Amino acid sequence: MSPQTPQTHTVKATAAQMRGEIELIPEWLRRPIGKASELSPVQKIIKQRQIHTICEEGRCPNRGECYAQKTATFLLMGPTCTRACAFCQVDKGHSPMPLDPEEPQKVAEAISLLGLRYAVLTAVARDDLPDGGAGWFARTIAQIRLLNPDTEVEVLTPDFWGGIGRGDAPAPFPGGQNSDLDELQRERIRTVVEAKPACYNHNIETVRRLQGPVRRGAKYDRSIGVLRIVKQFDPTIPTKSGLMLGHGETSAEIVEAMADLRDAKCDRLTLGQYMRPSLEHLPVRKYWTPAEFDRFGSIAREMGFERVRSGPLVRSSYHAGESD
Repeated sequence: MSPQTPQTHTVKATAAQMRGEIELIPEWLRRPIGKASELSPVQKIIKQRQIHTICEEGRCPNRGECYAQKTATFLLMGPTCTRACAFCQVDKGHSPMPLDPEEPQKVAEAISLLGLRYAVLTAVARDDLPDGGAGWFARTIAQIRLLNPDTEVEVLTPDFWGGIGRGDAPAPFPGGQNSDLDELQRERIRTVVEAKPACYNHNIETVRRLQGPVRRGAKYDRSIGVLRIVKQFDPTIPTKSGLMLGHGETSAEIVEAMADLRDAKCDRLTLGQYMRPSLEHLPVRKYWTPAEFDRFGSIAREMGFERVRSGPLVRSSYHAGESD
């Protein structure tokens, strides 16, 4: 028998560590991904049209349930993100693929074929594009409405801070004054708002203290500012944000983040458990229990959020098209 090479040893050690982490996952986070009959039609249509969904790219545990409820979240502008957030499973890189000029049409056709009544459009951060991809959101919404006039479209956007023309400007919004928001960012947000989405979502992802290690390239106040400026442009559009718990935040910090969102007139909230995609991502510091999620959900409703989804398996688009 030949001796193990160092590489073989490393692979086995990594596999053993991952098995150990999987064994630590609480029972309430273990669930099947869904029936093949619910997954395969969506996967087939997506593959045929060479489009992407965050449901698949992010390995969402709820994708079978959402597909069965005629909801899906499309990932625009390719699967490669120009940011490097330490929690996210989406691929990272400085050279994303060129935009597919047929993508808006392909997404609209997929929605029609699947009979979706509610679609969510999200995107990787495309800091390489002149407008950060804002116009692509608007173009895709317009195409969806041409083919699917009865389908509601929610957006989950990046912060539109990076991009050509940005330079090395300092982070804006240090004291919470809207006038300090960068004009390029404002115009990009305006482009999406004027497309009249059914809901405008932008996630803060974690509490203020943990933004640096968790969201590389993003800022807490900058993200809160996105939600504020949406309301400035159109107060009738519901806004939404979410946090993934388990990075080491405290209960007090979670409540503080929810209060900051309400101060920005954020209408809807999602709270879910962070689950480590691989050993290259941040480790889970705590598994919050279903009872704790219920408590945070109750606090959020008392604060005035009109729609709250709070639970270990909740993700940004979970039951997005349903009212409480």
